[in-house]
Amino acid sequence: MSLIRLKNNALDNLTSFEGSASLGDMVFISSATASSSASIEFDLGSYKEYKFFFVNIHPSSSSIFSFQTSTDGGSNYGVTATTTFFRGQQTEAGASATLAYDTSMDLAQSSSLARLGRPVLTDNDASLSGTLQIFNVSSDTFVKHYMYNNSVMGNFCQNAFGAGYFNTTSAINAIKFQFESGNIDDGKILLFGLN
Repeated sequence: MSLIRLKNNALDNLTSFEGSASLGDMVFISSATASSSASIEFDLGSYKEYKFFFVNIHPSSSSIFSFQTSTDGGSNYGVTATTTFFRGQQTEAGASATLAYDTSMDLAQSSSLARLGRPVLTDNDASLSGTLQIFNVSSDTFVKHYMYNNSVMGNFCQNAFGAGYFNTTSAINAIKFQFESGNIDDGKILLFGLN
C-alpha cells in the first residue's frame, strides 16, 4: 500500500495528489429546490457512486424525511431494503444527551420508505441537512449499498447515521425523496456523480 502525499501546504490550495489512490471526479448532475413539493425525484445512470447533499430540508408537518428507489424509471418505487440506524443527540437545553442504536428506524427486507433521520419539526429553525451516498446502482450483479450522515433539528439536535442496501441485482435508475407525511415545504437537494 502506498502512502499519499499532498503537493501543497494547505488543503484549500490543493492542486495535485500523489499516491495509488485517486481523488476521482465528482460531477455535478442536477439540483432541485422544494416549494411545498410532495416529493423530489432524480434519474440515475451509470456512475459508480451518487452523492446527494441535503440543504435545510423543512417539512410542512412534523415528519421523517425518507427515500425509496426504482428499477423501472420511476414508474414504481418500492425496492426491498434492509437498513440500520444510530444517532447522537441532545435537547436544545442540553438535556438527555444520548448515543444510541434505534431499532424502530430499521427495515428488514421491506419495501417501505428508508428513513434518513428522526422526525423534523415545523419550527422555523427546524430542518435536515447532510448527505446520502449510494453505490454502483447500474450493476446487474450486486445489491446496491448506501450510507448517510444527516443533522436533524427536531425534538432533539441529532446527528443521524444510517446504512443499508437495496436487495436487487437489477439496475436502480430513479430515486425519490419525501416526508412520510406532508410536503417538503422548503430546502434544496444537489446530486453529484463519482466515477
